[in-house]
Amino acid sequence: MSDPAPETRGGRAADLWPLVHVERAALADDLAELTGEQWATPSLCAGLSVREVLAHLTAGASLNGVRWLAGVIRCRFDFDKQVAMQLAAQLGATPAETYDRFRNVVASTGKPPLPVLAMLGETIVHAEDIRRPLGVRHDYPIGTVTRVAEYYQGSDLVVAAKRRIAGLRLAATDGPFATGSGPLVSGTTVALVMAMTGRSVYCDELDGDGVAILRDRRDMR
Repeated sequence: MSDPAPETRGGRAADLWPLVHVERAALADDLAELTGEQWATPSLCAGLSVREVLAHLTAGASLNGVRWLAGVIRCRFDFDKQVAMQLAAQLGATPAETYDRFRNVVASTGKPPLPVLAMLGETIVHAEDIRRPLGVRHDYPIGTVTRVAEYYQGSDLVVAAKRRIAGLRLAATDGPFATGSGPLVSGTTVALVMAMTGRSVYCDELDGDGVAILRDRRDMR
């Protein structure tokens, strides 16, 4: 089901969905030839394998507001339990089935009750959660990752990104993104996005007096 409502910031939903679809398709292409061992690789999401993170992305793309609410009620408003339940429902019996289910939602505009910009952020962050442990590199369009960085710097909706970077100055070295004031954290826009969302391994790619502070906040929720 499409979502014609405009985004409150970061652009119109109709302009953002194609960016989501492009990144999903690129991830699907990168994962097409994985071995069984690679599918079992631990992702950057604690406790989840590469395969499980992909199933999580499928789950998000398979929801709408009604299905999401039904799941929340079923799990008695335990949101972590609801996420785990949706992931399990999309995992399938084999890695091939997990992959095929993701392929089938590449062009979906289904989502839980989140802004489309949040879905773009989820797609990129979880794609890196998968790609980084596999040693797969992907060049994200700077305009796309800049929009994601601008979303996270002002939001704690899904992850505590806004609180995590409070009192720090972030500046991208490969694009226009910059925000905040205080000790500097600089690096590529992708590395900043990933560090903002708690992936501390990306702090190794950042420079500035604020990096140690940001690293120490990795577990903030």
